[in-house]
Amino acid sequence: MAKNLKERLIGATGSLSGGTSILGSWQVCHNICLTIIAILGAIGITVVGMPLLFLTKIALPLWIAAFVLLLMTLGLYFKKKCISHRIVIFNSGLVIAGVPFEALQPFLVLFWVIGGLLSLLAVSLFIKDKIQKRRNK
Repeated sequence: MAKNLKERLIGATGSLSGGTSILGSWQVCHNICLTIIAILGAIGITVVGMPLLFLTKIALPLWIAAFVLLLMTLGLYFKKKCISHRIVIFNSGLVIAGVPFEALQPFLVLFWVIGGLLSLLAVSLFIKDKIQKRRNK
């Protein structure tokens, strides 16, 4: 039972890392705001401004938290091999795609491409494994 709890905690840490990393990108926050405004507009509610603008003030701390959690996840992965490599690849892609540093703005597209490709690779490996398991049954 303790091992199962430990595995769930490790999995949750990896998921938390990936989830918080995506909040580190201003463009993602901007797109979420635009989506919310579009949905509200479609149902007849008018919104002026950016309702999630407050997220830009905490983007850097959230990205740093995601990066630290990713480092912990990587440490566990290499030390114990108890985490799926697909999750590690996916979370790494999200953290790379969500880099929020202003000095790196000229290279943002490169980070998006690298992070997106890593995340896409992880998803495709997951789908490939599911298809193979289905064929073997």
